[in-house]
Amino acid sequence: MRLTRITLQHFRNIKLAELPLRGRQHFFVGENAQGKTNLLEAIGFITALRSFRTSENKLLIEQGEPEAAIACELEHERFKETRVVIRLRAGSKEVVCDNEKVTRMGEYLGRFPTVVFSSQDQQLVRGAPAGRRRWVDLTLAAMDEFYLRMLQQYHRALAERNALLKRGADAGEIEAFEKPLAVAAAELVAKRAATVAVLSALAANSYADISLSAETAEIIYQPDGKAASEQEWLALFAKNRPRDLLMKATTTGPHRDDYDLRLAGRAARDFGSEGQQRSLVLSLRLAQLAFFRERSGVEPILLADDVLGELDPGRRARFWATIGTTRQVIATGTRLPESDLGAWQIFQVRDGAFVEESPGA
Repeated sequence: MRLTRITLQHFRNIKLAELPLRGRQHFFVGENAQGKTNLLEAIGFITALRSFRTSENKLLIEQGEPEAAIACELEHERFKETRVVIRLRAGSKEVVCDNEKVTRMGEYLGRFPTVVFSSQDQQLVRGAPAGRRRWVDLTLAAMDEFYLRMLQQYHRALAERNALLKRGADAGEIEAFEKPLAVAAAELVAKRAATVAVLSALAANSYADISLSAETAEIIYQPDGKAASEQEWLALFAKNRPRDLLMKATTTGPHRDDYDLRLAGRAARDFGSEGQQRSLVLSLRLAQLAFFRERSGVEPILLADDVLGELDPGRRARFWATIGTTRQVIATGTRLPESDLGAWQIFQVRDGAFVEESPGA
């Protein structure tokens, strides 16, 4: 897949931009907080109609404006030349693909895969479990409509149960929301376990390529709660109900799952060096990229947000060799990329505006 043109209107600090993208590699250079990451966020939005930075659409709309718009023109393996238009409002979004309104998410998911490499990815290793859960959830939701529905059902039922717990409702009221909670929990745990096993194998291969190390990389799923089936989850929620009433929250469930990232069998957060951790987070994103390609049959676009300059020359060269010479790369940074990374289409970014540099400038 190749993005050939993107038009943005009232997207964060970008009032209006129409950018033709020529060739395979595109670099957006400028100081921080000028709009570079906002552009990548808009491109990444076409994958699962979700931002990789926030879950609230209203934060994507320029202040004082009723809506934002993203229009993308793409060359696609299955759809050839195709056009996607997305309109975002505070509480809704509208998607039109080749002049036809998308009414079912299942018809759209998996069509336009992108993978974002960000300087914030270090938090996947060092940060709280919520970041790792979000990464797995976004990876699955981008390719699996059923998983997305179950995730939404789980969090709706969780919010209702927690509200009842906070006001000390009786057991019958609380139990009414435990049924949909248990159904969704069983599906989420099964899907996460199967997918993480695949991602772990893909990440291990990528880590070996980038690090040139004999140590192995692993992702170990750590579900919160020893339950698998719907009935087991129902029993667990019932058992925990007295404690949950005391705590005024649901204390066990997939919303507390974690993923242990290991190198040579040890926790990467505690024992990995700076270089090892950087290699590991790159490997996680490369695993996501391979997963998207295998599930969708489409070559994802690689979005690199201020990460190229952070890699040492050896690791950068091996990373570049791993991503190949045919995939589209859209990257950002505060300084221009090194010449050994090939030819780039260059845009200067300032205050949400983009100016293309003339070749040879």
